[in-house]
Amino acid sequence: MIKTAETYHVSVLLKESVDGLAIRPDGVYVDVTFGGGGHSREILSRLGAHGHLYGFDQDADAEQNIRGVADECKGCDERFTFVRSNFRYLKNWMRYYGVDGLDGLLADLGVSSHHFDDESRGFSFRFDAPLDMRMNKRAGITAADVVNNYTEEQLSDVFYLYGELKNARKLANLLVKARQESPIQTTGQLLELTEKLFAREREKKEMTKLFQALRIEVNHEMDALREMLLGACSLLKPGGRLSVITYHSLEDRIVKNVMRTGNVEGKVEQDFFGKTKSPLHLINNRVIVPSDEELAANPRSRSAKLRIAEKIEN
Repeated sequence: MIKTAETYHVSVLLKESVDGLAIRPDGVYVDVTFGGGGHSREILSRLGAHGHLYGFDQDADAEQNIRGVADECKGCDERFTFVRSNFRYLKNWMRYYGVDGLDGLLADLGVSSHHFDDESRGFSFRFDAPLDMRMNKRAGITAADVVNNYTEEQLSDVFYLYGELKNARKLANLLVKARQESPIQTTGQLLELTEKLFAREREKKEMTKLFQALRIEVNHEMDALREMLLGACSLLKPGGRLSVITYHSLEDRIVKNVMRTGNVEGKVEQDFFGKTKSPLHLINNRVIVPSDEELAANPRSRSAKLRIAEKIEN
């Protein structure tokens, strides 16, 4: 069952992330992670009649929340455009809509509560479900395809790079042997096969990392993030803001590098006077984290970090 916008996902760092955009009433903004529409609703509430917001989401379920957002904001139909696409194609879509500059972009990179709570999607080991994990159910490989078709070396790399699992090689070897007997098709099968490799006191945390690694690989999340951030850097107008919420070290490292140096690798380039060359200027040198009140209301926000940067005048 598809949830309402109110229960689909509780927006994390809502006020802080939208405040970070320093919204101009007549500006053009993008929410590249529409989801339940919480951040989009807040942005629209601060836009005037001539402002516009583009909301991206590749998941068909998210489209069910558009009406709820529009009903709360008068004139939203004229001021809001939904783009059913992966945010990696940000530049292409902005070109399609004739947008050559943005006043701000917001990204909440966390997986929505809806995905974790939907038993049919395979994002959580709380349920026995098909090993799917696709954000876009219309295309792409599934987690079952990865587990059953990747070589042992490929699986090991996925678990180590995207899950930071120290026993990545053992996990890969175990799965390759197990699938020779029969295909691994469900989260329950994966859980039963791998839990023996995790110490009981760390079992839940390690299993979370395993599922994270598969989800990132299935959805090409790191590649998409890199493309979106570099696209945002080129699209932002001078003074335009980039407001990004991260949840794990892999994506946070990429966001931090781009904001500080203008490139994914974090390679510092300096001008003749020794000043760092970057298209962006950090607004908050320290990450913004959820308040105690927000953590109490929404425990899933505990790993969230907000970084904000501004486009520098050329």
